[in-house]
Amino acid sequence: LIITYISFLLQASTIDGRRKGACLFCQEYFMELYLLAELKTISLKVTTVDMQKPPPDFRTNFEATPPPILIDRGMAILENEKIERHIMKNVPGGHNLFVQDKEVATLIENLYTKFKMYVRKFESPDTSECRQPLLSHLERINDFLAKRGTRFLTGDTMSCFDCELMPRLQHIRIGAKAFRKFEIPTRFTALWTYMANMYELEAFIQSCPADQDIISHIKNQLGLRTTARIELETPVYTTAIPVLSES
Repeated sequence: LIITYISFLLQASTIDGRRKGACLFCQEYFMELYLLAELKTISLKVTTVDMQKPPPDFRTNFEATPPPILIDRGMAILENEKIERHIMKNVPGGHNLFVQDKEVATLIENLYTKFKMYVRKFESPDTSECRQPLLSHLERINDFLAKRGTRFLTGDTMSCFDCELMPRLQHIRIGAKAFRKFEIPTRFTALWTYMANMYELEAFIQSCPADQDIISHIKNQLGLRTTARIELETPVYTTAIPVLSES
């Protein structure tokens, strides 16, 4: 049996430069590769790169290109879309993750855009108006999951869509609370059950950044302010599920 050796470089934390950073694409592809490594179709080596102080050999090979970077048998793939296509077409077992489901693809697109628009807006007297697009989108995902009745978006096994959605849900869970005191309503029981299923998976746990790194990432990306001294805090990983309401 010939094992394919894959190296995956992901962005390091902007706080300590060592642990995993909160780049969404890094986590998405890490999850996909982790699932394939669990199935023993590949051997995976993951390295974090501190882009504030990249090592000399990184600069020599990749100049200023930030991760994610996938290296397969000596060939480096640098662009997000090319990495995804490479996993689908060239990494053993990868094609199994990439299912076709137009309804799911449409359902999850633009969710993160709505989140960014919400946290960017300064609190208006009517905060419910600002959060409505995000809330409505989360409700749509909740209703879809309730109707499908499967563990994951396209069935009872994970697909590329779960690797895309769950890191974004985690950013929304942590970021919307940190910047807007918004919490995903407990009445979205199907959505929370879905997240609970994801929290049980090593692919998610191993790839998940600390809450502080998510907050730092969103703060830097959107130019937001926060009073919390997250740089000094011990890293926390929020994966507990709240008590769900039946209403």
